[in-house]
Amino acid sequence: MKIILKGRNTEVTPALRDYAEKRLGKLSKYIEGLGEVYVTLLVEKDRHRVEVTIPLNGLILRGEEETSDMYSSIDLVEEKLEKQIEKYKTRINKKTKTKTIREMAITYEYEQDEPRVVRNKKFPLKPMPMEEAILQMNLLGHNFFVFSNGETEEVNVIYRRKDGNYGLIEPEV
Repeated sequence: MKIILKGRNTEVTPALRDYAEKRLGKLSKYIEGLGEVYVTLLVEKDRHRVEVTIPLNGLILRGEEETSDMYSSIDLVEEKLEKQIEKYKTRINKKTKTKTIREMAITYEYEQDEPRVVRNKKFPLKPMPMEEAILQMNLLGHNFFVFSNGETEEVNVIYRRKDGNYGLIEPEV
């Protein structure tokens, strides 16, 4: 397992790096052949946030926690990810006893009581600037809006963040 650690608005000290690697290293006992784990440490005002993303084949585990102390944020996000892993393993192990979580992510099928797609929408993608997409999203009263970015000519998603600002998702090829 390789932990890729980066800091935003904070310096990643050796002590903080060791602590994060020790705590998040525990996840490797749940997932065989775990590759890269992306960890971002953010400091905004007096809030310390930890964001962890673990890509698997067909599945992305993601955890985010925010407290007034970076060490406690790391502890909480590690616990959250452990619970996510156990939830998926338990749910999928009902169907098969021999597969690893990486294989289960590929062959996962929805159970009857799981959420499913109940509506399918199609709409034309009109090239527009990001500002117009924000305006359209607000006019529709949605939390996100899919649009063709007029500057890059790619499909993007603009979304409203919990803090009231906006986020932009751009494809990476």
